[in-house]
Amino acid sequence: MSAVYTASATATGDGRGGHTRSSDGVLDLDLAVPKEMGGPGGHLTNPEQLFAAGYAACFHSALKIVASKQKITLTDTAITVDVGIGPNGQGSFGLTIAIEAELPGIDETTARGLLDAAHQVCPYSNATRGNVDVTLTVA
Repeated sequence: MSAVYTASATATGDGRGGHTRSSDGVLDLDLAVPKEMGGPGGHLTNPEQLFAAGYAACFHSALKIVASKQKITLTDTAITVDVGIGPNGQGSFGLTIAIEAELPGIDETTARGLLDAAHQVCPYSNATRGNVDVTLTVA
């Protein structure tokens, strides 16, 4: 594969409780460990939120591409991605991912077909396939 775009970010400080900055400075954030993981939580983001946001945007784009190829017009759509983190039983941590699509005006069968097709196209889905449990649902 030949990359047409490469994003770069650097984490400093205390990892999950440190700071992250993209190479162009557009992303420049302090991070906090969520309370559920023993941290302070609060009004700072964390890696799982950043991953969920990126995955949601990427999956939404993939959904629009597959819908367009099938001559289906999507309006007022929304993709919500939940990223969970926890012990995987092997002495390390793993992720779970749940993707929920709101597709107003699209019947359940068509919506499910679009989700399955988008899941095959989305780069985040391809990166996690076989490594992370991903569930797809239609709202």
